[in-house]
Amino acid sequence: MNKVLGKKQSIRNTDWLEAIKNIESVVKKKDLDKRIRETIKEIKQETSGKRAAYAWSGGKDSIVLGAICEMAGIKDCVLVVCDLEYKDFMEWVERNKPEKLVIENTGQNLEWLAAHPNMLFPQDSKTAAQWFHIVQHRGQARYYKANNLDILLLGRRRADGNYVGKGSNIYTNGQGITRYSPLSDWSHEEILAFIHYYNAEIPPIYAWNNGYLCGTHPWAARQWTGSVENGWKEVYEIDSSIVTEAANLIPSAKKFLENIRC
Repeated sequence: MNKVLGKKQSIRNTDWLEAIKNIESVVKKKDLDKRIRETIKEIKQETSGKRAAYAWSGGKDSIVLGAICEMAGIKDCVLVVCDLEYKDFMEWVERNKPEKLVIENTGQNLEWLAAHPNMLFPQDSKTAAQWFHIVQHRGQARYYKANNLDILLLGRRRADGNYVGKGSNIYTNGQGITRYSPLSDWSHEEILAFIHYYNAEIPPIYAWNNGYLCGTHPWAARQWTGSVENGWKEVYEIDSSIVTEAANLIPSAKKFLENIRC
């Protein structure tokens, strides 16, 4: 395998698109299939005798994770959302969700966003991480406890700079939730190769501006916008109805609409 993509922070959206075009010359299917077999074997070993499920976000990594978990015999899974999701994304979810998917909604809505304006279009990594804590982590914990799980599989990878555990790819947090990242050492190229060779459906987010940089997320958690005003511009180009609705409660959305209508 030839690596053509570097650290996530230095990859441009155009770099992802170029890598996809040339993926067959970067990752051979026989090499990918070997990687898949090794990952399935590891998953079976780590989850044997345990109540296991996987987290599915609809993003590229979780799509690969879900397919491999299904191959390994793990069917139960959870998607955590709030009330600030893109409509096109949720429609895609309904068409493409795994058979045994449970959707957990943590309830953040426009009223909540109006009361927490600092969370709109995070311009730093700390605020972006808060979104994961209040939505994904909270919803996953709820699902984990409700289903009496022993282990939850995630699509986190070191190449994305994600925490997967110290010295291994399994860790248990202070609340007793054990998270396991079987794709932790997969490269960006291997993820793209799986999607290509196995014709995996990906959500419309990846066709939008900076889709591979932003990934799946509530629209209000959209990163890399440079400013709140530009955040509204990008969301408006994706789905203008979101901004129109937000303008009833969010002053910056109202101001954006007033400016473009002048």
